[in-house]
Amino acid sequence: MTMMTQGAAMSRTATGLVVLVMAAGALAGCENLSRRENNALVGGGVGAAGGAVIGSVTGGSAIYGGLLGGAAGAAVGALSTPSGRHER
Repeated sequence: MTMMTQGAAMSRTATGLVVLVMAAGALAGCENLSRRENNALVGGGVGAAGGAVIGSVTGGSAIYGGLLGGAAGAAVGALSTPSGRHER
């Protein structure tokens, strides 16, 4: 393995580690969510992933597809949760 290849591999590993730590920190903040907030979060994630895939497959922008899909998914997730006293 050359020095350049070793450096690239170490950089990729460090980047993956940073992303993993950031994701764990972000998920740790989601402990006390209400049912509506949880559904909005899940809907946003699923919508963003679906929008990005559809955007890239159809020749459009995966970024714009992900943004639009995430917004739509979060809205549907939040609005489809029945409101009432037993939200948690």
